[in-house]
Order: sequence, then C-alpha cells, then structure tokens
Amino acid sequence: MTATGLIIFLLIGAIAGWLAGLIVRGFGFGLLGNIVVGIVGAFLAGWLLPMLGVGFSMGNPIVTSIVYAMIGAIVLLVLIGLIRRV
Repeated sequence: MTATGLIIFLLIGAIAGWLAGLIVRGFGFGLLGNIVVGIVGAFLAGWLLPMLGVGFSMGNPIVTSIVYAMIGAIVLLVLIGLIRRV
C-alpha cells in the first residue's frame, strides 16, 4: 500500500467512524474515539465482509469504501457498547 493509499484509507475510516457515531447513539466514544473506531472498523469490514461473501458497489469506489467502513464501525461500536454494559 502506498502512502497515498494509506492516507485515503485513514480518511475513509475517519469519515465512517464519525457517521457510525451519529447512527449508533449511546455507544459512542466522542468524536476522536469514533474516528479511531471507524479506522479499525474499516480494517474489520475490509477483512470480514469479503469472507462472508458480501459485496456490493454504489457506483463510486470512494462511497462504496465509506459504506463498507461504516458497516464495520457500526458493528464494532455495538460490540464494544455491549461489552462495556456487561
């Protein structure tokens, strides 16, 4: 992965984390925490969704990447929130 690709990946994760924090109210970690969760969620979604056979395209590769990362971030926020409540 090139430096440009890594920066784009981190930006997509940051956007996805911010959006996931807006969607999953009550499980968030604040803006910076949700951005970090979004970046980790982007890694999670990039690994997990293809293994599950889930694949889709929204026309624009950047938008599709943001949606993938947002799905990963939402899953991660919910799992962390459930673990914290126990």
